[in-house]
Amino acid sequence: MATSHQPPRPDALTMEVVELIGEVVARYHADYEEAAAGHALTGAQAKLLGLLSLEPLPMRKLANRLKCEPSNVTGIVDRLEARGLVERRPDPADRRVKLAAATEEGRRVAKGLRESLRFAREPLAGLAEEERVVLRGLLQRMLSTGEAEA
Repeated sequence: MATSHQPPRPDALTMEVVELIGEVVARYHADYEEAAAGHALTGAQAKLLGLLSLEPLPMRKLANRLKCEPSNVTGIVDRLEARGLVERRPDPADRRVKLAAATEEGRRVAKGLRESLRFAREPLAGLAEEERVVLRGLLQRMLSTGEAEA
C-alpha cells in the first residue's frame, strides 16, 4: 500500500495568521489604489512608477516584476511617458535594449505616493522600534523561505 506524503494540515494558529496576512494585504492594496488615484494614476501605473523610481529597467524585467505581459507594460509606460513621469533611454550596457526610467517629476510623484500610504505607515508607527525590527525579520524570513521553495 503506497502512502502519499502530504504536508500536515495547518493548525488553527497558522490559519489565523494566514487570515491576518490576507487582511493586511487587502488593506494595503486598497490604500495603494486610493493613493494612486490621488495622483491620477491606476494601481498598475503607480507600481511601475515606484519600481522605476528606484532604478531604470528594461520592459521585460518590468513585466516580470509586475507579473504581466510585456505588451501591457508598453502601454503603461506610454501613458506615463505622455504625462512626463517616465522616459525611455538606451541601455548603456546594450544599446539595442531600451530602459524605462522615472523622470525627476516621476520620482517626485512616486515619493509622494509612498508618503501618502496611510495604512502602511500608521499601524507600524504604533509599534515600538524593537517590535518593527522583529516584524521585519520575520517577514524577511518568510519571504526567503518562499523563494527557496519556488
